[in-house]
Amino acid sequence: MNKGIWYGIGAYAAWGVLPVFWKLLQHVPALQIVSHRIVWSCVLLCAVLALSGQWREFRSAVRQPESDLLLSLQRIGLASGIYLGAATLIGVNWFVYVWAVNAGFIIETSLGYFINPLVSVALGVIFLRERLRPWQWLPVGLATIGVLYLTFIYGALPWIALTLALAFGFYGLLKKVAPLGSFYGLTLETAILSPLVLIYLIAIEWVGEGAFLHTGLLTDVLIICAGVVTSVPMLLFASAARRIPLSLVGILQYIAPTLQFLIGVFVYDEPFDMERLLGFSIIWVALLIFGIEGWLTHRAQRAVVASEQQSPA
Repeated sequence: MNKGIWYGIGAYAAWGVLPVFWKLLQHVPALQIVSHRIVWSCVLLCAVLALSGQWREFRSAVRQPESDLLLSLQRIGLASGIYLGAATLIGVNWFVYVWAVNAGFIIETSLGYFINPLVSVALGVIFLRERLRPWQWLPVGLATIGVLYLTFIYGALPWIALTLALAFGFYGLLKKVAPLGSFYGLTLETAILSPLVLIYLIAIEWVGEGAFLHTGLLTDVLIICAGVVTSVPMLLFASAARRIPLSLVGILQYIAPTLQFLIGVFVYDEPFDMERLLGFSIIWVALLIFGIEGWLTHRAQRAVVASEQQSPA
């Protein structure tokens, strides 16, 4: 099997079992966990850059935008805003996710990542003027119905799922106009956030509320490893994205929310009745249609390209 496929499976499987890791830190406030996650991720990513000899290339990539759009934004002073916005969105995503996992909402977090691809499609239509193919409207409509149904049975919007999906969706939207890849981009984003969260960590240490170095060796090790469990899957994902088609990456991404859902139901016994099953099923059907339509379209496009290459000049 292609190495890229294994890298992709490894990345999404790691993201899928992350709830188990965050549950081990349930006694630490979510904001502290995420702050340490940002700092230790930045440390690890910078170390990888240095040890792999990519530091100079990274600095050059940050300073010299490669896209015309980003160059135009830089001229009017908005380029830094793209990276600041991306850093803020990923920070919000991480905080809501960690808080939700440790508050007993793993199933709802999985819902957020199930609907994220469809949210990304909708954002592409709204902001990038992308056109949906006729059969793509059906899954988008079904997913909307599913979310509205879950809103009805919950008695409120499934805000955790929607926040995760929207934050990550807008994060992806910003990354579309940013020239840095996943690895360099995450390094820059954690570097932007690190000074802010370091101030927070120093402040809580000053008032005696910090968990790091005060709640046992195991907790300290887990807090440091928060950077590892963040960075390693991202590195695997970056390697996979370079080796396999984006359409295959899109299929593999459902490994993560599927594992999260199963962990929430079978490991932590979160409530999941027939009414919620119906709502999730509507969204699963939407995703199935979306995936089949994308696969068939990709297959047809490849057939056309192959036919053109074989035809005589």
